[in-house]
Amino acid sequence: MSVRRFWASASTLVLAAVAALGIAQPASAATGGYVALGDSYSSGVGAGSYISDSGDCRRSTKAYPYLWAAANSPSSFAFVACSGATTGSVAGSQLGALSSSTGLVSVTAGGNDVGFADVMQDCVLYSEATCLSSVSSAVSQMQNSLPSSLSSLYGSIRSRAPQARVVVLGYPRFYQLSGSCIAGLSENERAAINNASNVLNSVIAKQAANSGFAFSSVVDEFTGHELCSGDAWLNSVTIPVYNSYHPKAAGQSGGYLPAFRSAA
Repeated sequence: MSVRRFWASASTLVLAAVAALGIAQPASAATGGYVALGDSYSSGVGAGSYISDSGDCRRSTKAYPYLWAAANSPSSFAFVACSGATTGSVAGSQLGALSSSTGLVSVTAGGNDVGFADVMQDCVLYSEATCLSSVSSAVSQMQNSLPSSLSSLYGSIRSRAPQARVVVLGYPRFYQLSGSCIAGLSENERAAINNASNVLNSVIAKQAANSGFAFSSVVDEFTGHELCSGDAWLNSVTIPVYNSYHPKAAGQSGGYLPAFRSAA
């Protein structure tokens, strides 16, 4: 069963159980505004067309929240996702956009908490041993400290937006293994990075479920469009460097947007 079908089936079972128990469900997006929280994967870093007043947050008109809002015309739209955001900074500086009338929330968070940008820098600049050690350290943080940070953030979101449907999105796997790349990282490094993405997604999915939020994976959408696939929707090392290892415009419209739309 695909990742998408698994989560769709799980969501159906949960909703059926809620209905059977007579528990009130969050309001639909149509009855309230939409707030887009999160890090660079939600702000649209790597996609270009950055909104001039978004500064270093680099919010893009090609990011999935902007595209979804343009297509669905929610009653209000607050796009506050910001490059570099952690679970703590989302909680500390973005949740003011939420209210009791918010109907829909999207969020990506967790990658910066475990230093994924530093991991990729270690893997690009240093030895395989350094890369694998850095990945292992990040995975340890995912398993040990990240769950409580996510739980705290999700609790704060629910407190600020008690009626909202909250959709938590995951992260893509970066590499197609045995793909077309003939230089750069070793296959061992690529496999370790992919595994770390899998662990990160599983931790996020569990905490989202614990909080009663929908989790939408983007792995299916990006399959066949990873780095080394020959049709990558992700930037490799590029200039400006902050675009590196982030979705291109095609990754936002073809990857994140359908994943969000399926759960919103």
